[in-house]
Amino acid sequence: MRPVSGNEGFDRIAGSVDYPMYVVTAASDDDRAGCLVGFTTQCSIDPPRFLACLSKANHTYRVAQRSPVLAVHLLAHDDKGSAELFGAETGDEVDKFARCSWSPGPDGVPLLDDAIAWFGGHILDRLDLGDHVGFVLEPMPGVGGARDETAYYSFRQGRKLEPGHPA
Repeated sequence: MRPVSGNEGFDRIAGSVDYPMYVVTAASDDDRAGCLVGFTTQCSIDPPRFLACLSKANHTYRVAQRSPVLAVHLLAHDDKGSAELFGAETGDEVDKFARCSWSPGPDGVPLLDDAIAWFGGHILDRLDLGDHVGFVLEPMPGVGGARDETAYYSFRQGRKLEPGHPA
């Protein structure tokens, strides 16, 4: 194995993994927001914890800073419409929720009706991670929308989108 310079090795490994993309939604007062997120992971088994990272440039990040709860949605493999809406549009310019079907969830957080599954999570901590902030979530009881889908919208599919904001 040859040594690599700079971030080449990291970029090669990170770019080769095809992990799920999620839509994360937040609400604070009358403000709703949501965005397509690729930097996520389960980060503890007992107690269960999930890490969702939001870009500091994103409208959703600003709403999430004031929100006690986030919802994390898994999209079906062929749900390009939701992926484009939440990944290529910015809440600074459009009301994404006027363009999709949703229902109010815990603490008013929007729940996407077309998601194959979702969960709500209480925000336990916010971690500055550079150009993103990691939101440590304590999953709430119950999962919504769970359907028998094995294929989900993935990072490789999302790379084709022109983001609403730079990272």
